[in-house]
Amino acid sequence: MDKNWQKIKDDFKRISRLVSLEKKLITKKELEKKTLSSDFWQDNNLAKNISQELEEINQLINRFLLLEKKIEEAIDLEKVAKREDNNEVLSDLEKSKDEIIISLKDLEDETLFSDKYDNNNAILSIHAGTGGVDAQDWALMLERMYLRFAEKMNWSVKTIDRNLATEAGIKSVLFKITGHRAYAWLKGEHGVHRLGRISPFDGELLRQTSFALVEVIPEIKDNNEIVIKDEDLKIDVFKSSGPGGQSVNTTDSAIRITHLPSRIVINSQSERSQHQNKENALSILKAKLFQIKKTQKEKLIDNIKGDNIKAEWGKQIRSYILYGNQIVKDHRSQIEKKDPQRVLDGDLKDFALGYLRLNNN
Repeated sequence: MDKNWQKIKDDFKRISRLVSLEKKLITKKELEKKTLSSDFWQDNNLAKNISQELEEINQLINRFLLLEKKIEEAIDLEKVAKREDNNEVLSDLEKSKDEIIISLKDLEDETLFSDKYDNNNAILSIHAGTGGVDAQDWALMLERMYLRFAEKMNWSVKTIDRNLATEAGIKSVLFKITGHRAYAWLKGEHGVHRLGRISPFDGELLRQTSFALVEVIPEIKDNNEIVIKDEDLKIDVFKSSGPGGQSVNTTDSAIRITHLPSRIVINSQSERSQHQNKENALSILKAKLFQIKKTQKEKLIDNIKGDNIKAEWGKQIRSYILYGNQIVKDHRSQIEKKDPQRVLDGDLKDFALGYLRLNNN
């Protein structure tokens, strides 16, 4: 066996350990046992979660087994080809070797999705920052970018609240994003995003720098750690509104919940039912309070609440420069993209993986 194949085999074993493949095989048997229980479907949500976890583990195990088989078959075939001096087969095996190395890299990326809430849905909000009309337009551009990314990832998006600006763009928007590992893929977007461009709102066509704040938190289901007291809530109802301020509903179905101790305010007006809007708002409030509690334990409170992070110069996690030598640069992972439009069209995977790798080292 040549040195390259030996390295591939060693990498396969290393990555198997990194993803705890043996533990996943044990977990698979435990989950399969649960699915065979006569009362498995009594708790529908729990049953769905177990089934989803089992499916994901099965997919991962099958990927490892198929790749292991492919490696062994390629090594055996190479031995025969060398004996027979079959250069055509050896050339094909070089291509196969490259494909296997790529597959190993993909499997190694599985180790990046190991945090407790990585499989959760995400709650994402965008707030226009410093920069006036340009910042509000920038917030709208970011909204489109995340919607395109969600589309590429086959996620579903529900707009909980959207606050239009007077002249152009949006002041803020709040989404719930549902899909496989939505929080893991999006958590690196949390922070200030800076835009540099020739302003379309400036008659002199001057360069303008704008900022917007993006917040990302995991949706927390069935969380018993956070108890919200009725007396801690101020609840207002109002009519849902659309572009230009026109009424969408003729009844007061929109909900604004203010959590008095934390001063967190959640608006929800996506549903026609006041009850559903209230449930949405309470769910998001619980998620925010849980994240604050978690962050306090880690002594990182300054990184969680939007009003503690100013969307302004010097705070940005990523810059999008749309003039001169156009570029998008992430200031944490140092990843750069020289095609900003592609990024703004939702090509965010490299930035997400860069953030995950940086925080898994």
